[in-house]
Amino acid sequence: MKNKPIIAIIYNFFNAISIATVGTLIISWPLLMTFTVIQKTYLLVHQSPASIMHVYSQLLLYLCWPFTTKLKMDKFPTSTSAAEHFYECKLLFELAIIIFVVGLIIYLYLKRRKKLNYISLTKTEALVFMILPVVVLPFALANFDTFFITFHKIIFNNNNWLFDPTTDPIINILTEDFFAACFAVAGMIYELYFAHFLVRK
Repeated sequence: MKNKPIIAIIYNFFNAISIATVGTLIISWPLLMTFTVIQKTYLLVHQSPASIMHVYSQLLLYLCWPFTTKLKMDKFPTSTSAAEHFYECKLLFELAIIIFVVGLIIYLYLKRRKKLNYISLTKTEALVFMILPVVVLPFALANFDTFFITFHKIIFNNNNWLFDPTTDPIINILTEDFFAACFAVAGMIYELYFAHFLVRK
């Protein structure tokens, strides 16, 4: 039990990130549908909302399913640099899914053995994790565009994420507001994950 705090901290940090990522990927579909209709971005690409969501489903399948090795988006051309960026995203998302599955297996195993205390956090530890994102919140709220650029520069070592609408019209659909909503969803899922440690008995 001596190393229990370290084990719990590592487990819950990666578990929270993976759950937030997977949850956001799932919620991103209805989010995009909402923004497509409200912002009328379908007019920019001359496609129906249903057609756009079909394309986004193809993109999600590519990003999340390891056995889908080729990106195909009907009626949406993809430049070489954009394809490379989507591949880099695919690796990150699949890693998050793997961590999510492993975390779930560990949780179910420990629950069956009645040893969930190995991965339990104290209320103080959970509160610290909840406070960490608040450090960047004012920056993100003040200027999401700058935050978004900084985030990509930290995660990626190239500029492939800078899409040209003329060669990659998908970027007309994946608007800044959509990405901001996705980040907000991920943040809420992350916070709720640690919040449950505060309200449990």
